[in-house]
Amino acid sequence: MASRKRRAYWLFSFLAATAFFFLYGLILLPEQQRITTGERVHLELAFPANLLARCGWWQPETEENWPIATKPGQLSLKLRLLGLIPVKTVVVEVVEPPRVIPGGHAIGVLLRTSGAVVVGYAPVVTSTGETVYPARQAGLLLGDTITGINGWRITSDDQAALLIDRQGRAGQTLRLTVRRGKELLSFSLRPVFCRETGRYRIGLYIRDSAAGVGTLTFYLPERKVFGALGHMVVEGGADEPAPLSGGRIVEATIQGIQHGRRGQPGEKIGFFLNGEGMVGSIKQNTRYGIFGTLERLPQGTAHLPPVPVALAHQVRPGAAEMLTVINGKAIERFAIEIERVMPQRREEGKGLVLRITDPRLLALTGGIVQGMSGSPILQDGALVGAVTHVFVQDPARGYGVFAEWMLQESGLFSRGSVEKPKTLAPALRRKGFPLRV
Repeated sequence: MASRKRRAYWLFSFLAATAFFFLYGLILLPEQQRITTGERVHLELAFPANLLARCGWWQPETEENWPIATKPGQLSLKLRLLGLIPVKTVVVEVVEPPRVIPGGHAIGVLLRTSGAVVVGYAPVVTSTGETVYPARQAGLLLGDTITGINGWRITSDDQAALLIDRQGRAGQTLRLTVRRGKELLSFSLRPVFCRETGRYRIGLYIRDSAAGVGTLTFYLPERKVFGALGHMVVEGGADEPAPLSGGRIVEATIQGIQHGRRGQPGEKIGFFLNGEGMVGSIKQNTRYGIFGTLERLPQGTAHLPPVPVALAHQVRPGAAEMLTVINGKAIERFAIEIERVMPQRREEGKGLVLRITDPRLLALTGGIVQGMSGSPILQDGALVGAVTHVFVQDPARGYGVFAEWMLQESGLFSRGSVEKPKTLAPALRRKGFPLRV
């Protein structure tokens, strides 16, 4: 009897483990893949399955049995367990990635937001000496964007401050229209007279623009398209890209480096060159970076050869190099190691894990510093990604974003349903001070 129970237990355990293995493999298998022309279609199957494609049935047994993509388009692969039970459909998108010029140039990023973004809470001291925060008490959060006040469309922080003071002096209740992520919310509150400033205020720091130093990742001269940063520009505590009403990039020169240390990220110290060199208009602020049109190409780059762009599944752990500026405007190449490659299947900001191995760069900067965001990563002569974030506790290491994701956002790939990751590190360092209202 005991022996029979033991056999039943082991049989149940085997079937449960097999089911788990099957389900886990099915979950890991992406619903969409992108490959280049001339590349062989291949799925990492964790279970025996026949494939039904538009070209008919076949049972792949070896790598050579998988079909080769001969032209751009889409191939629908329908997986059937043991050839009978439908389990999943995988859409393979066949593309011809454009060849691009890798960047590395230091750029100044000037971004103007739509409305006034909440970047902090500022205490209001009343006539009796009490400290209050009317907007926070009404429910406004860091990263919210004030787009309207009492029916007036807000286009600048100065305009918002003027309207708040004017409505307060008239004894009016404020009706704020606020964008929070994709939601449009409404708040009602009364401004309070601040004895320190002599104005009516609601207890916020707001800003209508951001500026900082970053790095150009790539550009395509014939279409004048560029991509930079590799992550979004955010304001305050927002988890969404800052709403964009306009912006531009200009060439910059690096005058110094604040060395990075454990627990304290370093930073490039740069100046904008508004009257010379590269100029571009920012059209998109996305989780993969900023993208737009170059009005003036970088100087002295007409002779540079374009390089192919690697898709995410073509990137491998191992030696690579990073292009960036650490002094003046000179782009230099530095040795790095790609420690991990994590093809994206859900919203996370982890595509590549990088380590700086170049002894000279480590001595000069301590590793990855602010301002290196967007520095292109090359491997085997192809653009594979861009530096995006630093590990605060280990400045020699950080994250990178796949070049494939950046090209998709720039419009150089046809758009599919590929999921997007969240960025994890702070965006540009803002210059100047927010307005207190």
